[in-house]
Amino acid sequence: MTRRQPNDKQLNNPLHGVTLEQIVTKLVDHYGWEYLAEKIRINSFKKDPSIKSSLKFLRKTAWAREKVEKLYISTFASGNPWQNK
Repeated sequence: MTRRQPNDKQLNNPLHGVTLEQIVTKLVDHYGWEYLAEKIRINSFKKDPSIKSSLKFLRKTAWAREKVEKLYISTFASGNPWQNK
């Protein structure tokens, strides 16, 4: 049996191995729901926010998920001076 080589595209992907739940949880811990609701205008961040409702919406809504992922990358990707280590 041969061992799979890592995909070159994934080596530089800051989201590789990170679940959507981990992304949302880390953003909420870092910024809080109120800031997220201002930054990314979706109801699951504004009205009665929860991880579960946010995940349900983000899994169905590509544009919103993309914005959340971009915020995660800009906040936590290496080289960012505000990164939480």
